[in-house]
Amino acid sequence: MPPDPPPGYPDMPDPWTLRFQGFDPAEEGLREALCAVGNGYLVSRGAAPESVADGVHYPGTYLAGCYDRTESTVAGRVVDNEDLVNGPNWLPFTFCAGGGTWFTGPPAEQTVELDLRRGVLTRTALVVDDRGRRTRLVQRRFASQANPHLLALETVLTPENWDGLLEVRSGLDGLVSNTGVARYRGLTERHLRPVGQGVDEDGPVWLETAAIGSPLRIALAARTGAEGARSATECRDGWAAHLLALDAERGRPVTVHKTVAVHTSRDRAVETPLRASRLLAAEAAGFDHLLADHALRWAELWRRCRTEAEFDGAGPLHLNLFHLLQTYTEHSVDLDVGVPARGLHGEAYRGHVFWDELFVLRLLNLRFPELARAVLRHRHRRLDAARREAAQVGLRGAMYPWQSAADGREESQQLHLNPLSGRWLPDHSHLQRHVGSAVAYNVWQYYQATGDGDFLAAAGAETLLEIARFWSSAASWNPARERWSIRGVLGPDEYHDAYPWADGPGLDDNAYTNVLASWVLARAQDALAALPGYRRDELRERLALDDGELDRWQEIGRRLYVPFHDGVPSQFDGYERLAELDWAAYRQRYPDLRRLDRILEAEGDTVNRYRASKQADTLMLWYLFSAREVRDLLRRLGHPVRHELLRRTTEYYLRRTVHGSTLSSVVHAWVLTRSDRRASWRHFRDALVADLADSQHGTTAEGVHLGAMAGAVDLLQRCYTGLEVREDALWLDPRLPTALDRLELDLRYRGHWGLTVAVDRHTVTVGLPQDRQDPVRVRLRGTEATVRPGETLRFHL
Repeated sequence: MPPDPPPGYPDMPDPWTLRFQGFDPAEEGLREALCAVGNGYLVSRGAAPESVADGVHYPGTYLAGCYDRTESTVAGRVVDNEDLVNGPNWLPFTFCAGGGTWFTGPPAEQTVELDLRRGVLTRTALVVDDRGRRTRLVQRRFASQANPHLLALETVLTPENWDGLLEVRSGLDGLVSNTGVARYRGLTERHLRPVGQGVDEDGPVWLETAAIGSPLRIALAARTGAEGARSATECRDGWAAHLLALDAERGRPVTVHKTVAVHTSRDRAVETPLRASRLLAAEAAGFDHLLADHALRWAELWRRCRTEAEFDGAGPLHLNLFHLLQTYTEHSVDLDVGVPARGLHGEAYRGHVFWDELFVLRLLNLRFPELARAVLRHRHRRLDAARREAAQVGLRGAMYPWQSAADGREESQQLHLNPLSGRWLPDHSHLQRHVGSAVAYNVWQYYQATGDGDFLAAAGAETLLEIARFWSSAASWNPARERWSIRGVLGPDEYHDAYPWADGPGLDDNAYTNVLASWVLARAQDALAALPGYRRDELRERLALDDGELDRWQEIGRRLYVPFHDGVPSQFDGYERLAELDWAAYRQRYPDLRRLDRILEAEGDTVNRYRASKQADTLMLWYLFSAREVRDLLRRLGHPVRHELLRRTTEYYLRRTVHGSTLSSVVHAWVLTRSDRRASWRHFRDALVADLADSQHGTTAEGVHLGAMAGAVDLLQRCYTGLEVREDALWLDPRLPTALDRLELDLRYRGHWGLTVAVDRHTVTVGLPQDRQDPVRVRLRGTEATVRPGETLRFHL
């Protein structure tokens, strides 16, 4: 038998249960993030209902798309930030035995279990008050997947050694702040102000708040009740609560139900958020009925995500899917929201959208394409903002920002704190222009997976064309090399933001950036060709896109400069001039080098001087494209590369990478599949449990790493199956690691629901359910076959 995990540490006793036993203040933030419950409209951290934000507990609730803009003074400079708002706290619930003190935690003993199959968080605890009175506590909560505006909490209290008066306080708290990330605490924390609170004649209490720097309003209404309870209410500025009094008997359970409705001013089809919440709280069904509807929706989600993998990591696999499925769901589609890098689970990165959807949408395209389409629509609605960003730096087309929030403007921080040195440093991460190529890639991959010509005609092609126009505008001719260059950018690595010999920020000819720009310029032409003739003419006229500009795209796309050194693509031009770090010495001095940039800065040095990477940069090319596609892309750019390029490039950069991002393990697992499956599997396992094991040492408490969670699942879905969607076909080239005997997936592809792909050591099976959709072309290692609805084909490896 393996030893029991230490108090407060996560355990998975079965593939569908996450369990925490006991209480450890140091691990409470991790538990709250991993035990969060949500539904795509909101996510509520798994904080104890009796807790307050006190440095140990953090009862945060975050609503998709609800941001607030404020100013702060940092290091003598006024900076402007837009933050995902920590919404009013719906959870407050406590009790006391007559004449005793209110329970504020922690309990004498506790077990918390998250049921991943049904999305229910259960807490079982023993509470002992200052008089020795023991009360057994069982609480269940969920954020309804059936009605995203509803949250429910059931509390069962059983006196073990006492009788008498039992008092309950169940409230709504609007006096909340954003204090969930320690390094942000010098910034403005208060984003909401109370507008009003009260109680309705039919019982619910209500609370309304307004954002300080935006027109956002959030309203909650709560109904709390128990059989035989005498009820009163209390209201004060920013607080509304029910007070219940009951006659308790030893050994007899008392059940209290709390149902909360939440609406915001961003919602559709409501007169006001306050009226909508008050109506819903009064009319909502009872706890058991709400739970049954909620569990039914989760059952539907899990059916659509069926992944049968014969290895011992099914629990972390389900956990990662669970958090993805409650961050972005059918309830997100009409909200016009992106995919926050850290989910809706905390305040890290201020809830901003980065490029992480690149890792998320590769999974959603073949499971929930309607969700992928909603994300891309969100990007298209911000196309004008991206055009403005480009115009501000004197360029044409659309320059999507590295960080964005409500309206699509650049939200990247201007300064960042190094906690090792205590210094605020200039932040140049906004120069990661490659985020636009990620948007373009997502558009094209969605189209390949779905064949959704309507989306391509209405939004996708325009987005792609304007990103291509930006890269054409950003490229400048280098007469000495007779090549086009893209200067002053940052690559995915993020460590390197300037040359050590230069006065200003930015790097020239990042290989990943330039190859992706070349790919975008080519795909833009393909997108045009895929449109109906009249729509193609309309779009060209609207964008003033003439033949001369298209010819320029062809010219630049074939002659962008890609630097090489030592037989591998250089991360950027001049990379070979950097010094080699004394890796042995630094590994001896620092057991964890994942924040090497901070270590060097605290020593008075800079990572810009060294060949050291935070995460995959050049290797990202082999994550997005097959080895054959990368060779074709480089050959198109004039580099006649050989088959061994992937192996050489992987070996070169892997030994210089510290994996300071959870995404790094995802990418390295992918690129190592063809050369070192054992190493690939190690990286996959690291990525799969990155949040469960809190591999970044405390960062999961601030929000899960959604890109890594989705990317780890996608390694099973597409990497080890060798699954690609291109050229109107499903391509398969499986490479199962030794530890993985079999994989079986249910996918959605071009209108087919339930396309089954099964892979083992000797065979690949592809089956289609009986429907009226078109047959599917399947290509497997040079063999092509057509699978018709109702058929199952087996290929021998």
